[in-house]
Amino acid sequence: MKLHDKVTELKGVGPKKAEALEKLNIRTLEDLMQFFPRDYEDRRNRINIGALKEDQPAVIKGKVVLIVGDRHRYGRKQILRLLVSDDTGSCEVVFFNAKYLMSTFKKDSEYIFYGKPQMNFGKLQMIHPEFTKDEKAAEGILPVYPLTKGITQKEMREWQRSISCLYDEADEFLSEEIVERNRLCSPSYALKNIHFPKEKQKLLEAKYRLVFDELLVLQTGLFAARENIKNGENGIAFSKGAGVGEYIDSLPYPLTGAQARCVDEIIEDLESTRVMNRLVQGDVGSGKTAVAEIAMYKAVRSGYQAALMAPTEILARQHYDGLKKSFEKHGIEVGFLSGSMKASEKRETLEKIKSGVIRIAVGTHALIQPDVEFDKLGLVITDEQHRFGVGQRIRLKEKGQNPNILVMTATPIPRTLAVILYGDLDVSVIDELPPGRQAIKTKTLPPVNRDKCYDFVEKQLDEGRQAYVVTPLIEDSDVMDARSAEQVAEELKTRFKNHKTALIHGAMKQAEKDSIMADFYEGNIDVLVATVVIEVGINVPNASVIVVENAERFGLAQLHQLRGRVGRGKHKSYCFLILDGKSEIAAKRGEIMQNSSDGFYIAEEDLKLRGPGEIFGTRQHGLPDLNISDLARHLQVLDNAKREARTILTEDPELKSNENMLLRQRIVKLFGEEMSLDL
Repeated sequence: MKLHDKVTELKGVGPKKAEALEKLNIRTLEDLMQFFPRDYEDRRNRINIGALKEDQPAVIKGKVVLIVGDRHRYGRKQILRLLVSDDTGSCEVVFFNAKYLMSTFKKDSEYIFYGKPQMNFGKLQMIHPEFTKDEKAAEGILPVYPLTKGITQKEMREWQRSISCLYDEADEFLSEEIVERNRLCSPSYALKNIHFPKEKQKLLEAKYRLVFDELLVLQTGLFAARENIKNGENGIAFSKGAGVGEYIDSLPYPLTGAQARCVDEIIEDLESTRVMNRLVQGDVGSGKTAVAEIAMYKAVRSGYQAALMAPTEILARQHYDGLKKSFEKHGIEVGFLSGSMKASEKRETLEKIKSGVIRIAVGTHALIQPDVEFDKLGLVITDEQHRFGVGQRIRLKEKGQNPNILVMTATPIPRTLAVILYGDLDVSVIDELPPGRQAIKTKTLPPVNRDKCYDFVEKQLDEGRQAYVVTPLIEDSDVMDARSAEQVAEELKTRFKNHKTALIHGAMKQAEKDSIMADFYEGNIDVLVATVVIEVGINVPNASVIVVENAERFGLAQLHQLRGRVGRGKHKSYCFLILDGKSEIAAKRGEIMQNSSDGFYIAEEDLKLRGPGEIFGTRQHGLPDLNISDLARHLQVLDNAKREARTILTEDPELKSNENMLLRQRIVKLFGEEMSLDL
């Protein structure tokens, strides 16, 4: 067997098993070797049957003294019952749908069982326990893998054991200095002890090495990507000055200290010969758009075009309306491009972009289509960047000759993770709200107070305001006990007879969603019942109240984003969180939301409560999937890995030395084709 052999080389892996393994991204024996356990079961201590306790997993060894196979009364499925005994007592072992097991067990033979005893009908039973006759396979600390349908733990363990001879083929890809400095075990030792550890200390040593490896590869790749962009030979240096001060003075409001700091960082980037690659992260209403306007103005006055891409047509249209109003008095033409435009209108816009008449192009994904050509693109801006794949960002960048890149997001990301998630970007944070912006009054409510809540909503509607109502589900579910958007919309249409209620959710076509959001924006809809599709949406200043049903089913960062849909106008605004859960985490979330409006603080608290895996999928933020690392729990390891990554790239920026060749290969494999590393 060799590392690059297909999994079908393994005994018991035919086409169906291979297809199931493919769902776990396991195609080769090396993939299988790098497929790590999610947990472990300590089966080192076998107990007597007489010592079994309900709900406490245990390993027992006993003789099968009775075998009963009977038909299920509801169909052809068979139930297999075994009476298993040792010198201290007996236990019933039960398998449902067990036709395939009917000839497996032999009376008076001994077997080893592992399972959780349950008390049923006054007697202890083990339901579907794992079993074997192999003493060696039954004992020790056994791995528990994250599986998919069609594969059992027993099969996965057998396959992992069968390739354990390959662990010694794992190459050491780090220098002796890095290994010694970080006190790392060898790759073969790590693999042996991550899959089949003999003791806890060896498992910890193995896990540290594998987490370190993964985070080092991740950070080196991200740093390399950023440096490649920064060190491009043809970076555009915008003109110094370029009338930026005059534009800032023309704004209807002074910049906050945080905005001014952010503008200074951007201008420094734009005037250098290195390509800017910067993230502007600011809470809802912090003034990111004004900062972007200043960057666009500098681009145009330096003789270049700017492009702004937004994830939805309605949001892109809103940006267009605002930018047109801001720039037309300065004689700068702003154009709009979307997939829904008429062919003639689109042709005219494309020609104006290509000829340079349009200096600022605003649009959706339409901006990255092959037929879009710019005259002299110098600045690329993406709004709510996490809504775009990395490839889309790169395709927009390729419309020019190394244009400067600015990405904006209002999604609150913990400060401890922002640099990691956007590791290929410099990060600017606008952590100050403009003066005069009103705080949103937030209140948590039990379901019993729902009627009072909607009475208040009705008063707001009668005063001419608009409202959002958010639910976790589109339609009723047998699995989840929560109110659905369809159910709530029907109720509110009856309750608010004098006001128009509409429904919007993610399963609708984009054109339909855009149309509904436009009607809400224009004031033709009074109450918008929605799922989290409105989490990042348009600015509706007249919306003054938002109600979140089953708020316990949303994360803190998500609740904060939803709350940000209101409080955008001159009217006092309100957020009601109806909590139908009694968990401590739900109560804690409600308390945090009532007491804080700081998105960054809220994101940090969300990280503590749930961890990054539940807050956001790494893939949507442009990161490759991680096998074993947890960005919340492994921050110290990450710091060590970042330090080493910087040292490696300082000594070998292009990773072309023989010493770094294996590291280079790992980076390419981890990031795949999604991110252009030029390695």
